[in-house]
Amino acid sequence: MMNRFLAILGLSCAFWFTCQADSREVENINFGWRFSPGEIEAATTSDFDDSRWQTVNLPHDFQIAQPWVAPSADEKADKSNSVANVSSRLSSRGFKEMGTGWYRRQLVADPSWKGKRVLLDFGGIMLNGDVYFNGKPVGGTDYGYLGFEIDVTPLLNFDEPNIIAVRADTGKPENSRWYTGGGLYRDVNVVVTDPDMYFTRHPLYVTTPVVGTDKASVKLQAEIAALRHKGKTLTVNAKISDADGVKVYERTIELPFRRKQKVNEYTLDSLTIDNPRLWDCENPHLYTIELSLLSPEGKELDNVKEQFGIRSIEYSPEFGLKLNGKKTLLKGIANHHTLGALGAAAYPAAIEKRIKMLKDFGFNHIRTSHNPYSKEFMELCDRYGILVVDELYDKWLTQYAGGRKDWMQQWPKDVPEWVKRDRNHPSVVMWSLGNELQLLWNLPYADWGVTPYKMQKVLLDRYDTTRPVTVAMHPRGRDLSTDSLPAPLVLETDIAAYNYRYMYFPGDGRRFPWMMFYQSEANTSGMGPNFYEMNLDKVIGLAYWGMIDYLGESHGWPAKGWTEGIFDISLEPKPIAWFLRSIFKPEEPIVHIGIIDSDDNTVWNDVKVGTKRMSEHWNRKPGSTADLYTYTNGDEVELLLNGKSLGKKRNEVDNPKNRNRILWENIPYKAGALEAVAYRDGKKIATHRIETAGKVAKLRAEGDNQSWKADGMDLQHVKIEALDSKSRIVPGTDTKLTFKVEGPAEIVGVINGNLSSDEMMTGNTRSLYNGRASVILRSTEEAGPVTLTITPENGKEIRYRMNTI
Repeated sequence: MMNRFLAILGLSCAFWFTCQADSREVENINFGWRFSPGEIEAATTSDFDDSRWQTVNLPHDFQIAQPWVAPSADEKADKSNSVANVSSRLSSRGFKEMGTGWYRRQLVADPSWKGKRVLLDFGGIMLNGDVYFNGKPVGGTDYGYLGFEIDVTPLLNFDEPNIIAVRADTGKPENSRWYTGGGLYRDVNVVVTDPDMYFTRHPLYVTTPVVGTDKASVKLQAEIAALRHKGKTLTVNAKISDADGVKVYERTIELPFRRKQKVNEYTLDSLTIDNPRLWDCENPHLYTIELSLLSPEGKELDNVKEQFGIRSIEYSPEFGLKLNGKKTLLKGIANHHTLGALGAAAYPAAIEKRIKMLKDFGFNHIRTSHNPYSKEFMELCDRYGILVVDELYDKWLTQYAGGRKDWMQQWPKDVPEWVKRDRNHPSVVMWSLGNELQLLWNLPYADWGVTPYKMQKVLLDRYDTTRPVTVAMHPRGRDLSTDSLPAPLVLETDIAAYNYRYMYFPGDGRRFPWMMFYQSEANTSGMGPNFYEMNLDKVIGLAYWGMIDYLGESHGWPAKGWTEGIFDISLEPKPIAWFLRSIFKPEEPIVHIGIIDSDDNTVWNDVKVGTKRMSEHWNRKPGSTADLYTYTNGDEVELLLNGKSLGKKRNEVDNPKNRNRILWENIPYKAGALEAVAYRDGKKIATHRIETAGKVAKLRAEGDNQSWKADGMDLQHVKIEALDSKSRIVPGTDTKLTFKVEGPAEIVGVINGNLSSDEMMTGNTRSLYNGRASVILRSTEEAGPVTLTITPENGKEIRYRMNTI
């Protein structure tokens, strides 16, 4: 067991290719697919008539458009599975029925592809899928969270259109513990290369063994296929540019050709960059490396580009994590991959919106629980300086890893695809192979996961050794009264990742001084203590579970999913979000009022996850009183009702249980204004004011994307609010809205913050919830003006105008 883990790495964000007639070409084929739900045997055949099928553009989640399925009266919670928390048959899967969907698309081969190697590249098929090309089965996936490629060169027609058919299957209800979505939910591309000389899938490996402010060393490695070659050497041209496009390195490299070994891994060069611009959370600088594979005559045969960052990571039980030599605390979120009303469809714009919101509230870390997110997610984390714990699986069981192929056969294929795809991202600072699996004795080898962990880690280390490897665990199972040793798997992992059980860090650290601790899940109900009670100087940090409400893992109908987040499913911050912001951003003056409406005693995995239900409006019942919190990182808060002081209270900064939150009880309600004022060193630093709103006088619409691209993929989230005559949001307003779009855009989602609503998240209608709702628009590939008409039930319509560019 190591005492100290040092990992220094130059990493990647975007992975794309230049499109040249004589080099690699990539054609995105997200547009113009035909879709139909259900089992359709004949859909694989080339002459099948799909003209009546729905036309869809990718990414696409077919399950999100299915109706809600309420549990039958005789359905009861399934307590037989200790880790699944099944309240009813479909509660974990978002009350959407399981099933299959078929996709078909024509592919017209360009004449220039003759004599070339032609691949289909799938970002993923949820939950698993099968691909047919011109009626022949050619490949697929048994674990839809990872991508794959298929060589279709031998089957390619040039005289008539080729037919791609894809069957996507969501599996059975028990094949996931959360809503997964279903279908072609990520990108699909056609990749064309030279048939004999090319870079393989995920070919680049860029590391920086030494990082300093004056100099950094960069090591370049690549995997190259040379199936037919007459020369004794292979020629590669390598270029590196900084974010401003300034070239910092170029060299043409001759590599030995190993004739008997057709695919080779090469170390291309080890170089030094002077005065490097380091990647970190505040300044996520990205370099670009471009490799060109050349023929003996100097013709470019293949070309790959990738972004990477120069940064160092260092782990130690003495300080936790250092980024570029500076102590860095992971302040994070652990959430599933889905995106609210969009379901599983991996729109980059929706991912970016979430990352920007999290960054604004002080988060610097995301754990990809419990599976690999999309390539675009990784690129955005690189761009915004988000540190990622990259997780591969939930439980090491066939049931939770696709459901149709034995897990022991599957992981040897999944590990290389996952690591090679993500190893060049500067955002990735830790690998996680699984989650809470030590609770199960039916794992392979029945030894708390030790043997399968060791097997996976040997393979992982084959492709990357620059980051520590962990597994998120309940370290002592379900018995919280014991002070026994942690589960054996804890003693094998590089990082001791504990879900919720941070109280064991001090004792385990004394007994096992090499241990480095990361709270891989922290609960909302313990927010504050589960941060401040850790030794922040020594721990790596934490990831709060389910900070954004999501579909699936419902505690019971009518809630369609998890509701314990600090942001609702429409991304509106709840009052408690400002509590977390005051913790994560101590330098920003903060005060915020949260009125306590009720208490939630929900227990999940033997942990109380429910917290107080709160609101932040001042429309109350006449004659009533209110209990409330003021969240602040000031020294004290004064509360004023209609300008009259109700007193001051100190922030108990030395008490982790109360720090940054001040309880006020029995505050009398009087219409008007309630204001909280925070002070530090006797000076006013922040205020928060809530006012009694009048009747609804108007609707206001506001988009979030001023540079809405006409690329067929970009999104515009339009928020609609019900306001009184003084532009105050009117709480409790639940008017039904109807939406109509004119111009080059379409509606892809409608949402409000109410996860107990039976309204659909697709279509063109949605009711306001607490005075708010949102409609999500997707651009087409045509630029121009877009008009969104919003018609309230029994009200006057308004028009909101935008432009795609």
